[in-house]
Amino acid sequence: MPTLRGVTTPTPERIHEYRNHHLDSTRWDHFLPREDDIIVTTAYKAGTTWTQRILAELVLGPVRDGRGLMEISPWVDARFHGPIEPMIESLEAQTHRRFVKSHLAADGLRFFPEAKYVVVGRDTRDVFMSLWNHYGAYTDLAYMLFNDAERPGAEFPRCPAEPRDLWQRWIAEGWFEWEPDGWPFWSHHHHLATWWQWRSLPNVHFMHFGDMLADIEAEMRRLAAFCAIDVAEDRWPAIVDSVQLDAMRTEARGDEAQGDPAAMIFEGGIDRFLFKGTNGRWRHVLTDDDLAAYDEAAARLDPQLRGWLEGGRAAVG
Repeated sequence: MPTLRGVTTPTPERIHEYRNHHLDSTRWDHFLPREDDIIVTTAYKAGTTWTQRILAELVLGPVRDGRGLMEISPWVDARFHGPIEPMIESLEAQTHRRFVKSHLAADGLRFFPEAKYVVVGRDTRDVFMSLWNHYGAYTDLAYMLFNDAERPGAEFPRCPAEPRDLWQRWIAEGWFEWEPDGWPFWSHHHHLATWWQWRSLPNVHFMHFGDMLADIEAEMRRLAAFCAIDVAEDRWPAIVDSVQLDAMRTEARGDEAQGDPAAMIFEGGIDRFLFKGTNGRWRHVLTDDDLAAYDEAAARLDPQLRGWLEGGRAAVG
């Protein structure tokens, strides 16, 4: 049993293997942890890239040697990113404090007592609307990458024509047999539920997208404190400005002469990937029947977790 702060205590165990068109949890078998690693884990569309960008500013500041965020902070369990060995070599060569990304639930991600885990969540209905935008923007090249000859399991299907056509399966059917929702990706609810039970561990930290929208500086300060990162008080205004959505879009576009790197995967490029960044759009899309299906799914969650997902930190005290 692992030791945290010198005390032997239960921690998450990897009991499931997540392998499909997007994911390969076995890639983590190659990862060699360091004492101060930071792992950002979300289901999806809950502020993952935003949190990575905040960490880039807290850890590295404005100078990143021309490297893009995805190179500095790779998605380790992304199957379609090619062989794992070059990614691990790049991470091993990093001399700064490392921070990486995962979309794995706690029952599929290796747990390193020496690392810190930042779990980011968002209202399920808002996650769906952001996912719909994301899924509907995939290019033909993206589908080719997801459905290559080495793909484990069933083919990743094309996005349905209407958001409600996706909702009906996404909210009530899992891709993996142990998940209750998330088709054809993976479960938002299962991901958060597996991490929620470990929220009291000293190396697990929860952030909520709604709280970030409401007061990004306060959430950044909480994250810096959790990661034991000291930030000079006079740096905070510039840091906060640098992680606003418009600033992130401009930075992600990079050198215009080289083109938008996200355009190969998403129609509309980075502007489609970093879309509105707002909540509540589901109110104009989901019907009463759709919301009844949400209530049925959410009723299976720990009530405190549901409250947190719908209302952030203020909802759970």
